[in-house]
Amino acid sequence: MDRLDNTVRPYAWGSTTAIPRLLGTQPTGEPQAEMWMGAHPGAPSRTPRGPLTEVIDAAPERELGTEAVARFGPRLPFLLKILAAGAPLSLQVHPDLAQAKEGYADEERRGVPIDAPHRNYKDANHKPELICALTEFDGLCGFRAPLEAAELLSALDVDSLKPYVDLLHARPEDSALREVLTAVLTADPELMATTVTEAAAACARLGGAHTPYAGIAHHYPGDPGVVAAMLLNHVRLQPGEALFLGAGVPHAYLNGLGVEIMANSDNVLRCGLTPKHVDVPELLRIVRFEAGDPGVLRPEASPDGEEVYETPIDEFRLSRYVLPEGGPAHDLTCRTPQILLCTAGSVRTGDPEPTTSPASTLAPGGSVFVPAGEKVEVSGSGTVFRATVVV
Repeated sequence: MDRLDNTVRPYAWGSTTAIPRLLGTQPTGEPQAEMWMGAHPGAPSRTPRGPLTEVIDAAPERELGTEAVARFGPRLPFLLKILAAGAPLSLQVHPDLAQAKEGYADEERRGVPIDAPHRNYKDANHKPELICALTEFDGLCGFRAPLEAAELLSALDVDSLKPYVDLLHARPEDSALREVLTAVLTADPELMATTVTEAAAACARLGGAHTPYAGIAHHYPGDPGVVAAMLLNHVRLQPGEALFLGAGVPHAYLNGLGVEIMANSDNVLRCGLTPKHVDVPELLRIVRFEAGDPGVLRPEASPDGEEVYETPIDEFRLSRYVLPEGGPAHDLTCRTPQILLCTAGSVRTGDPEPTTSPASTLAPGGSVFVPAGEKVEVSGSGTVFRATVVV
């Protein structure tokens, strides 16, 4: 079992205070957006044995287990993060596995440099993800019903939005959402900037359900993604609640602190709220134009105290234990690799019969990597998240 030393990524949208508050450190004044736990080559966790990427590469079956290697290859298939949004992230969507393989192969064939700003596919993997709120957490997830979106837009009383309202009323769901999103993203930039300015002022004036979009426009003035965002469900998670984001579902995180887990991929197609490249034709190929409830997840408790966030994905499995003062220890030994992350209190992790693995006491933000099959139990008083895979 290895205690992890993790990199914090300073993306511009990150909160300046949320991660320092969790870790009990002083803010630097700079944004601290994501703390990565895992073996992603962009920022692998560091262990006493070296970077986790090198530890796994040296003995993948010992670290990951034979079943995980057979299923996912000699790599840790998930990336665990603490995410702290102080401003909205880009409005985005992820491909499914077949689309990712096809898109990656196409860009490789065409010789698009892997670091080119207009490159869509950095790898051949899909990127399903789950976000679990540690604080109240705001996000956008999936399309509203067209008539609900029409009502939201109509209330703004902005003339240039009326054609979109008409389309949302007149077309079947799939074509209505597709046509409006296409029109928004391909509109004349100057005219759309004016529309966004007028819409933002109306959102601020109306308040209520329009309030989130005034905030988005404050961070991204004139961005067509502000109007695109109004087509999506606004969700406010309470601590312990989660959202699962599958392939083709447009989404954005707006504000709050959470634990995020995802398949180990960098494939993102952006719809707006970003200065980065937006490939509209490829985006429209990937997006699922289906309205529906965003599906807030609450953990399913098992008799042994594990609370599981159920998803249809095998590359990751996220659960948590809320440990009461003086409660029993929980045996977490399993045949798959694990990362254990403390988010509250003080949690002790270690071998129930110590031999070569010393116990480690984790404060909030502390984490350990547990190789497949290694004996481990948790005890103490606090909350610990458990990330592993399904084989």
